[in-house]
Amino acid sequence: MTGAAPLLDVRDVARRYGGVTAIANVNMTVQAGEITGVIGPNGAGKTTLFNVISGFTPPSEGQVFWKGKPIVRLSTHRIARLGIGRTFQNLRVFPNMTVFDNVSVGALGHIGFPAWRALVPGVGQSRAQAIIRKTWEALDTVGLADRAGELAANLSYGRRRYLEIARALATAPELLILDEPAAGLNDSETAELAGLIRSLNAGGATILLVEHDMALVMGVCRRVVVLAAGRKIADGSPAEVQEDATVRQAYLGASDDGA
Repeated sequence: MTGAAPLLDVRDVARRYGGVTAIANVNMTVQAGEITGVIGPNGAGKTTLFNVISGFTPPSEGQVFWKGKPIVRLSTHRIARLGIGRTFQNLRVFPNMTVFDNVSVGALGHIGFPAWRALVPGVGQSRAQAIIRKTWEALDTVGLADRAGELAANLSYGRRRYLEIARALATAPELLILDEPAAGLNDSETAELAGLIRSLNAGGATILLVEHDMALVMGVCRRVVVLAAGRKIADGSPAEVQEDATVRQAYLGASDDGA
């Protein structure tokens, strides 16, 4: 591994809800340029970890560092402006807005504020043009530019997944957090998604991926972190993780108990 300082550094993070511990003493890093996967059975704490990193949930203990600076007390919008973009396990698409306006929400950074409203006096023409440019770039990247004027409600479930990715891309993130982007996709759509993830990474995006589709994770990730019952149980290359007896017992199906 490189000796460079990590882009993201999660240290001793725990999150409790009353007497329930969702994650405990989680440590992990993400290096610039990596595709890092986070896997684990249902209830392992994966989404909770993502929520802590992106500011949606404060940790009960521990700290998250972005480029060496702590970010756990910052708002979600501030964290996004620092360069951390994310999608969600449950789609957050506005069905009665156009595809373009859904993505411009990300470009502008204010939920429910489509790009055309930036044209009102006082907002600034240059800012409006920047929003429009970022929106088109994001739509083009995910292959939705030709459907920009359609209502999001007209998109298939798989294309709505891409729409959410486009909205995250419109924030120009250095780190893109994808929370189960293949959920609900068929095999062909998942293979297409793998190509998009590789393309985004080749274009300079660092990616942190939570996913249940093991073929996708093992096919695109350089490193894989494994959580079980809220704790990290492994961290290594896909091959190392697949051969880890603890991981196989907890998640990959070596035990008859199932995941």
